[in-house]
Amino acid sequence: MLRLILFIDTMKKLLLTITFIYFSLLSFSQSIEFEKDNFPGKKDEMKAARKQLDVGIEFYGQGRAEFDDQKKAYTSFHKHLPVSNHDYRMAGVTNFRNALAPLNTANTFNPKNARLNYMLGFIGFVIDPIGAQTLKYFETANTLDSSVEPDLSFYLAWTYHLNSRWDDAIKYYQIYLQTSPKKNTFETEDVNKKITECQNGKLFSANPERVFVDNLGSNINTPFPEYGPAITVDEETIMFTARRDNTTGLKKDEGDNKFYEDVYVSTKLNGKWQPSKQLSKNVNTESHDAVAGLSLDGSKLYIYRDQAKDGGDLYETVLFGADWEPPVRMNKNINTKNHENTASLSYDSRQLYFITNKDAGFGGGDIYLCEIDVKGEWGPSKNIGPEVNTKYDEDGVFLHPDGVTMFFSSKGHNSMGGYDIFKSVFENGKWSKPINLGYPINGPDDDVFFVVAGSGSRAYFASSKTGGYGEQDIYKITFLGPEKHPLLNTQDQLMAMAANPVSNLKVENAVEVASAKLTILKGVVTDAKTNQPLEASIDLIDNDKNVVLATFKSNSSSGKYLVTLPSGKNYGIAVKRDGYLFHSENFNIPDNAAFQEFTKDVALKRIEIGSTIVLRNIFFDFDKATIRPESANELERLIKLLNDNPTLKIELGSHTDSKGSDDYNMKLSDSRSKSVVDYLIGKGISTARLVAKGYGETKPIDTNETDEGRQNNRRTEFKILEK
Repeated sequence: MLRLILFIDTMKKLLLTITFIYFSLLSFSQSIEFEKDNFPGKKDEMKAARKQLDVGIEFYGQGRAEFDDQKKAYTSFHKHLPVSNHDYRMAGVTNFRNALAPLNTANTFNPKNARLNYMLGFIGFVIDPIGAQTLKYFETANTLDSSVEPDLSFYLAWTYHLNSRWDDAIKYYQIYLQTSPKKNTFETEDVNKKITECQNGKLFSANPERVFVDNLGSNINTPFPEYGPAITVDEETIMFTARRDNTTGLKKDEGDNKFYEDVYVSTKLNGKWQPSKQLSKNVNTESHDAVAGLSLDGSKLYIYRDQAKDGGDLYETVLFGADWEPPVRMNKNINTKNHENTASLSYDSRQLYFITNKDAGFGGGDIYLCEIDVKGEWGPSKNIGPEVNTKYDEDGVFLHPDGVTMFFSSKGHNSMGGYDIFKSVFENGKWSKPINLGYPINGPDDDVFFVVAGSGSRAYFASSKTGGYGEQDIYKITFLGPEKHPLLNTQDQLMAMAANPVSNLKVENAVEVASAKLTILKGVVTDAKTNQPLEASIDLIDNDKNVVLATFKSNSSSGKYLVTLPSGKNYGIAVKRDGYLFHSENFNIPDNAAFQEFTKDVALKRIEIGSTIVLRNIFFDFDKATIRPESANELERLIKLLNDNPTLKIELGSHTDSKGSDDYNMKLSDSRSKSVVDYLIGKGISTARLVAKGYGETKPIDTNETDEGRQNNRRTEFKILEK
């Protein structure tokens, strides 16, 4: 009996405790409505607050209707929406902004109304989803009344997700799945996908990549949005999109109340980015003009423009001298009635990768490939396949100048939220399984427009993370390899996602990414006598296959040129201009060659008596006078020169290094000169126009003490004897 009495007494106390907790929670968590009984003695204040609330609700309702309509369209068609608006999250922003002030006034009077906190949270989610206030409003609404809106748990989860609070996000996504009203298939799939993204985020953030992230500073970034960077392969020029108050036409887009997009450019001086400026009046219009891609040498720019008749198109503009030509709309094999935005040109300018959401794809935006046809036009496009493209959106394609490494953004694969940046390599005839670049390069929101320098050790991208100069800023990523370790003050600094440049770190030299295997050749083409810059044609030849890979031009105003040479080939370079002797160079780059950069200024000689040039792409068998097949292109250029100038008489001279006896070298050089002359005669050049001369080792142009010097001394050259 005593035990029974004690048990009853204990249960009574427990019941009283539970009741007390329940009513305590109720008293502190119950939503307070805007009714006069809840605010005794504050009739006028309540009336004024209620009036502001009604104004805010009206604007909010209009904005929410726009948002829901856009969401419905997105979920119905799952198409890639216009650039700078990769999903429906920014819909209704103007009305939401108008609602903000009156709702904040009402909230100051009554901060414990669940629906009001939900509305403020939702507006924050549209305008600033990672802001502390956004999460605070949603959390308050959930505490006051978790059932105030059926989708509260979903948007609370998504806000946790965007703030990298993975476990909290998973919890509320699961609550939404369990408690929300009937959902369509897309919504259920979307929530389950977001849960998977959070699980991916947990894994990636627990094993961050060794990188530094630096803001490019105030010469590039402003309080306005900057994004979509594109760089030349040598990192000397950057172009990007910005929505600044000096935009062409000084107008704002009615859709989001931001200034129209313009293209901006900055160049380096002594290693520092100079103040950016608008690119050209030929490029920037009073509507949207956004960077879509840039050729590796910076001579061709691809831009995106909105079109009323379709979803937006790609245009190409070319740098002619000191200014850019008016952009030309790309052909129907690229542009369709759908949405095309980013583009990336291969190192040889023969392939163009671009994004389109046309119906033949695997999902929303897919990556397609066009190749140059026999007429020099872009031929039919083809989808690059399901190894890269998913049923979700792909965007921001960038082909590295090594010719085989692709970087792109995707909402599919193992993304941790929104778009993540991935890498794929073309090997064995197909693209490899994409690799997520990991955290902190990728985060829970959209990470798009990622371009990598030729060295592979640095990349550039845009981010809206806190601490920057404005809504979106452009950042530089420095990749660090496992071999070297930075000398850090704290581990936090290593994983720096700080927006300000990392100025207090002591860092060893960055370790270059092994996949970047190419050589950059750049310089200035001039007249040998006047030193004036020249526009010249530059052929890039695969000597092993005797084919011209690409033809470039030096700039007519500056004479500058830039050519990229992926590893694994024997390249010939020929610089040509009417009225001048051509200039040739040879680069034999093994497959395992690391990144390297050469500056080679070329002074072209006019066709005059006494002018001499070295034929660097004529090759002989070892210790023989037999001309190798890979010499064909160089000899064809010489034949063309002689045919175009039928009165020229030339001397073909052959030279050796100092190895071997003087007599042997003289005989070998004489035999080689005669081999070249015999080849030309066999192609129809008159014997009377050709003189063969062997010089042996008597006229070195470099030291014979090094391999490089001896290679330079082993040469075939010709001299004009008569004009």
